[in-house]
Amino acid sequence: MDPHLKPYEKDFKRRYRLFQKQLSLLEEAEAGFDQFTRSYRSFGAHRQPDNSLVFKEWAPAAEALFLTGDFNGWDKFSHPYKKKEFGKWELHIPPKEDKSPAVAHNSKLKVRKGERLYRISPWATYVTKVNTSVVYDWVFWDPPQPYMHKHPRPRKPRSLRIYESHVGIASPEGKIASYSNFTHNVLHICLVSSPFKCSLMSFLLFSTSRYGTPDELKELIDVAHSMGIIVLLDVVHSHASKNTEDGLNQFDGSDSCFFHGGQRGEHPLWDSRLFNYSSWEVLRFLLSNLRWWMEEYRFDGFRFDGITSMLYHHHGVGTGFSGDYSEYFGLQVDEDSLVYLMLANHILHTVYEDCITIAEDVSGMPTLCRPVQEGGCGFDYRLAMAIPDKWIQILKEFKDEDWDMGNIVHTLTNRRYGENCIAYAESHDQALVGDKSLAFWLMDKEMYTNMSTLIPMNPIIDRGIQLHKMIRLLTHGLGGEGYLNFMGNEFGHPEWLDFPRVGNNESYHYARRQFNLVDMDHLRYCQLYAFDRDMNRTEDKYGWLAAPPAFVSTKHEGDKVIAFERANVIFIFNFHPTNSYSSYRVGVGIYTDLFQFLL
Repeated sequence: MDPHLKPYEKDFKRRYRLFQKQLSLLEEAEAGFDQFTRSYRSFGAHRQPDNSLVFKEWAPAAEALFLTGDFNGWDKFSHPYKKKEFGKWELHIPPKEDKSPAVAHNSKLKVRKGERLYRISPWATYVTKVNTSVVYDWVFWDPPQPYMHKHPRPRKPRSLRIYESHVGIASPEGKIASYSNFTHNVLHICLVSSPFKCSLMSFLLFSTSRYGTPDELKELIDVAHSMGIIVLLDVVHSHASKNTEDGLNQFDGSDSCFFHGGQRGEHPLWDSRLFNYSSWEVLRFLLSNLRWWMEEYRFDGFRFDGITSMLYHHHGVGTGFSGDYSEYFGLQVDEDSLVYLMLANHILHTVYEDCITIAEDVSGMPTLCRPVQEGGCGFDYRLAMAIPDKWIQILKEFKDEDWDMGNIVHTLTNRRYGENCIAYAESHDQALVGDKSLAFWLMDKEMYTNMSTLIPMNPIIDRGIQLHKMIRLLTHGLGGEGYLNFMGNEFGHPEWLDFPRVGNNESYHYARRQFNLVDMDHLRYCQLYAFDRDMNRTEDKYGWLAAPPAFVSTKHEGDKVIAFERANVIFIFNFHPTNSYSSYRVGVGIYTDLFQFLL
């Protein structure tokens, strides 16, 4: 498919040999990857059938470990772990005299090393934080009647349309929203009357106990599955917090343990720790983490955050990727990390046929989204991260009459053939403080006073609404094999996104989604909402995201016209700020459907 990769054949073969070697070692040492990646069943805290409890940790540099918590009055020495082989530690606690577990459901625990070092188990399944504390607590989650999933996972969709969601801001109210709110309000919107009915195929979430209990998250996923919606998790295996008391950092008292020691174990820009993917126990921990989310919560796949940092020893810092293939091979590539990603994708796609994995990579690494057996990394999709940056650049720097049609088309089509991309006009990144949503770039303060249908539409709102629609449809039709929207942006959510912090007096004003704006018929938000709904429903009908790349027949700089065909549908866009055209000729095949979206 790409003869320009031929000079790097040895690199691909070496990567694949390293991958096969890891699989062989797993077979020899662990009887295969299945049990190895289910280590969450033995590490951490587990109640046995007789109500005894087994605690297991990996802490190779520790000289002694103790368990303390509510169950023993926080006694420092009463429950020592026993040292095992290969840096592992175990503790068995028999049931009480009444045969009940010695550690009750919802009680707090800590692993203690030495006199003053208190740690949370890396395998803890639930951690919480009270508002007055900066440190998370390990909570033993063992409900007497755990949530049982009722609905099967949906099949992998033909066209992937993602609603990127932040559960904590999924409410118009100025507070941390909950899993239950998302289940009963946001999902209810999808079921009843949203742009997503019959069209939305997936949510992208990340998880935290601030939103509720594990069972409430399981219910959210189960309800989504009942509606035919898949749920993806934003997973961060590229780096970890430097926190010690409630993080992985220095868990056994050493600088390494889960991370590389010294400078290699620290990210120069993120102030965070970097995993040692060559470590057997780190592989066990990370791969088991993926299996745990899939098995216990029944997620349908993952977006892997920040993998550019993983793929290269330079982590992408101070490096501009020009597209020259030499940038993706050689000593700058971290093959330990690369092989870990190959292993993760191989295992997930082997065990779960319909699992979806998405890579967040800015470098453009070739074969990232080709199957592992081809020497690729095995991801299903990568995020087309240049597209939203291009739209923001255009709105910031160019007048309407200076928009470059060729440059826009190039940005939307500049992707590797045979490697699927998720296109998007904006995500959460573009809306964060310091930037703002596309709608606010287009209409700014006019949105505060001129979005009412009860007053005449002024030129700024008129232009903004039309360009908002056109930018999103052009991105949807031309930009990739999947589409992503950040929650609220489908109806032109105003302003920007900012979380409570000292700098804004802990305000929730910008940490919420004003879904109520759509319900007000006299505001024009409902018009943007209706367009987005119909756009997704039309894609559901014709399936252009699942079709081969578009053929662009027109990109006329003077007329500001773009025309292309995809999935037997003709798209025509007129971006000219003043000119309209009649009897405009474009080359087409033989089609029964013609869609015109003209400004």
